[in-house]
Amino acid sequence: MIRTHKLSSITRRSQSNPLRKLSILREKSSKKDSRTMAPPILSLALPSETGRVLSIQSHTVQGYVGNKSAVFPLQLLGYDVDPIMSVQFSNHTGYPTFKGQVLNGKQLWELIEGLEANNLLYYTHLLTGYIGSVSFLNTVLEVVSKLRSINPTLTYVCDPVMGDEGKLYVPPELVSVYREKVVPVASMLTPNQFEAEQLTGFRIASEQDGREACRHLHAAGPSKVVITSICIDGNLLLIGSHQKEKGQSPVQFKIVIPKIPAYFTKYPNNLDKAAELAVSSLQAVLSRTLKDYEEAGYDPQTSSLEIRLIQSQDDIRNPEIEYTSHLYD
Repeated sequence: MIRTHKLSSITRRSQSNPLRKLSILREKSSKKDSRTMAPPILSLALPSETGRVLSIQSHTVQGYVGNKSAVFPLQLLGYDVDPIMSVQFSNHTGYPTFKGQVLNGKQLWELIEGLEANNLLYYTHLLTGYIGSVSFLNTVLEVVSKLRSINPTLTYVCDPVMGDEGKLYVPPELVSVYREKVVPVASMLTPNQFEAEQLTGFRIASEQDGREACRHLHAAGPSKVVITSICIDGNLLLIGSHQKEKGQSPVQFKIVIPKIPAYFTKYPNNLDKAAELAVSSLQAVLSRTLKDYEEAGYDPQTSSLEIRLIQSQDDIRNPEIEYTSHLYD
């Protein structure tokens, strides 16, 4: 299952920290031999309007899943993105076979230590996707704590990739770690229906159940929740919920769409607008993919399709809104 991009923008105030850190770095570097001086870090000295993202997700050499499907769209939208590959596979696991390596928690922390040692650990956003072990997920929690010690306004966007259609494809023990430790520190969650059920502990069989699941997750921590795909009476829809202030009723909406999950970008105070853009963009990417495969003589019903991401960059930057949100009363 392919998931694309999501994030919210940042304030000018949170962008002042990297300038101070760069000044400290220059002071330290000036005392060293010129041959060992660190180069200026332009993504810190001249931060983008949108932000600087650390994205911890899977990677495939061929095809577009995990970081391969997230980094390019985020860069198109103006983000500086630093990817860490939780796994590196030849291709995604839907093929008959795959080869590759899996990063463990110790190796992840070594990368974080390397960044910190060079004053490179200032981020406005953390994005996480598929994680295959409890030890790695616990290390991710340490990363969240470390990043927030440097930038307290860090936005943590968590896609709790655990399973779909009634089946887990991660070890069962990950569910409790997500529920008890990850949800409370996340700024935004984007589970599918099955994952939302795992996180809340109750079945979602109606739109009202979906809305209640969002409220349940708000109470646990994140201010933004999007259940990316829910099947209700044969209809597929997305339910989004934004609790702008603790204790207030959240603003909730739905978008009726084909069965696709989506990440969200920009519009931090207008989650419904962000959802419209992301769903419309992803639909355009998928439509282009189907069209191109058909023109090449492949049957989309029998072929495994790799999305046409690069060819759809205009649809990512400026999608036409074809799927609109409808606010709940």
